Amino acid sequence: MRRVSFFLLLLAPVLSAQQPVTRADAVAAALARGARIALGRADTAAALGGVRAARAFPNPTFTGSYTKDPPNYHALADLPLDMPWLRSPRIGSAEAARDAARYRFAFERAAIRFDVDTTYTRSLAAELHARLSRRTAEDADSLLRIAQLRREVGDVSELDVRLAAVNAGQLANTALDDSMVALTVLLSLQLQMGLSGDTTAIALRDSLIAPADSVLPAPGSELLPVAAAAASLRSAERALSFARASRFAPSFEIGFDKGDVSNPTPNQLLPVIGFSLPVPLFNWSHGDIARAAAERDRAAAELDLTRRETDAAVSRARRELAAARDRVRRSAALVESADRVAAMSLQAYGEGAVAVANVLEAQRNAREILARYIDDLAAADAAARTLRWLTTGPHEP
Repeated sequence: MRRVSFFLLLLAPVLSAQQPVTRADAVAAALARGARIALGRADTAAALGGVRAARAFPNPTFTGSYTKDPPNYHALADLPLDMPWLRSPRIGSAEAARDAARYRFAFERAAIRFDVDTTYTRSLAAELHARLSRRTAEDADSLLRIAQLRREVGDVSELDVRLAAVNAGQLANTALDDSMVALTVLLSLQLQMGLSGDTTAIALRDSLIAPADSVLPAPGSELLPVAAAAASLRSAERALSFARASRFAPSFEIGFDKGDVSNPTPNQLLPVIGFSLPVPLFNWSHGDIARAAAERDRAAAELDLTRRETDAAVSRARRELAAARDRVRRSAALVESADRVAAMSLQAYGEGAVAVANVLEAQRNAREILARYIDDLAAADAAARTLRWLTTGPHEP
């Protein structure tokens, strides 16, 4: 019977009793049930509340008093005047802070997608490594049985049997270790999805394939971390303007007096109209202005640092993706050949044409090449998803 290659066997879909989960299903579950999303929503709601508070007009203050001297009764309402030089920077600062919170929340969503995607890829790679280990362990057992049969008929010495037994034992231990690693990564993925991490409840449905070309943002488009830092800078600048203007916050006063006994009509309401303007005699708000200026300078420095770090991270991700794709192409060309050499060497040993050491060397080469190919696929997929995460724009979902 024609032997199925390692490559086709490992990349075949897995049939399991657990719930099949695609990569998109895992991401959707993490975004729906993850704690990080709840924190991001709370920050965004708080920023939206800040905008509503900034847009609200100040409440008037009502004061009632009684004096022994006429007129005896006094009522006064004080209405702060929300002048344009106060209202505009206050609202602008709150809106910029809201934009920054939205950008940070969008980047957090992208980070969650990236983390789940990466864990999904690691789980796929670990599962393929475990299946490769199990397959090579089965081949090692087959080689041991062949060696034992040939020893019984006197074709080989005890040394061949011992070598085959040692090889089979080592590969059985490797298969057990790889299976434990695959289980650990799968349970980690379940935790990110909001599921329990004590028993396996899902089965990976997608396959590990070489990534397609990433769609990069158009030149000049602003990335999410940079957009959030720029919005924070705008908020700090408007907050500084508000701190400078808040020294002059006038108010309008209106009320009435009543109870003047010298008046022929003592119950007549006597109108009172006034205007108040704070005089910055002792406090010129230098402390508030200095603090707002420092926060503006800090936001400007953070914007510059974020822009440079983001550009460097994007450039590094592009280089890693290009290198990973080259490794995948070279490894893919070696997989089928190494698999074929291992099959031919096992058949040749069964026919007595080669020594057991040749078979062990051929199987080791095939195993290492296929394991490297799996790692290269995972690295290329991770590099592509890293680049996609870093280049997420402000208006992308």
